[in-house]
Parts: sequence; C-alpha cells; structure tokens
Amino acid sequence: MSDLRTERVGRLIQEKIGGLIVEGKIKDPRVNPFLSITRVSVSRDLAWAEVYVSTFRSESNLAKGIEGLQSAAGFIQAQLASVMRLRQTPRLRFHEDSGIKEGFDMIQKIDALTREDNEKTGNG
Repeated sequence: MSDLRTERVGRLIQEKIGGLIVEGKIKDPRVNPFLSITRVSVSRDLAWAEVYVSTFRSESNLAKGIEGLQSAAGFIQAQLASVMRLRQTPRLRFHEDSGIKEGFDMIQKIDALTREDNEKTGNG
C-alpha cells in the first residue's frame, strides 16, 4: 500500500471522527465536543488506525473521552465504512495526545510572565 494512500485514508478518518464528535453523533456522555483528533496513523495494510486524541481540558476528561471513543469504536467504524470505499475498514485504537493541553498551558504561562513583567516595569 502506498504511503500516499494511507495518508489520505488517515486524513479522511480524522475528518470523519472529528465531525462525529462535533455533531454530537457519538452518544456516549464521556465523549465531549472539546475532544480533538490530532492525527491518525494507518497501518500499511489498512487493518488498523491509531487515532490520537487531545483536549485543552483536564487529563481526566481526556482519559474518559478516550474510553468513550473506544467504547463507541464499532459505531464509529460503521460510520466510516458507509463513506469509505475500502474492502475492510481499519479497526480503531484511540490514544492520548497531550499536545493541545501542553500548548494551552504554555500560553497561560507566557501570559502570566508577560503580566508580571508589565507590572514590574509599570507598563501594565
């Protein structure tokens, strides 16, 4: 399987799962609209898709959201199968990606340092 095709399948999976989350079609209460699919890595034989999920909310919300997504994996795969033209829809495995949370925390720290600096120099 070409790398280009696996990348295209990964992008499509990312887009479709993100849409299901935002539209509220995944009814599991652990899956909230603040979850974001950051990337999808598809195996060369298209048997598996590793789905990385992030949020700017707490890590416990992320862990619960991943549990909810994994619980709804069968439903999500059925939704993907209806829009993808593949012999076999990749099985989904969800993983934590703390990238958004780390970026959000970094911005808050920079803002706090900027305010502190402005208070010291009298520019605030």
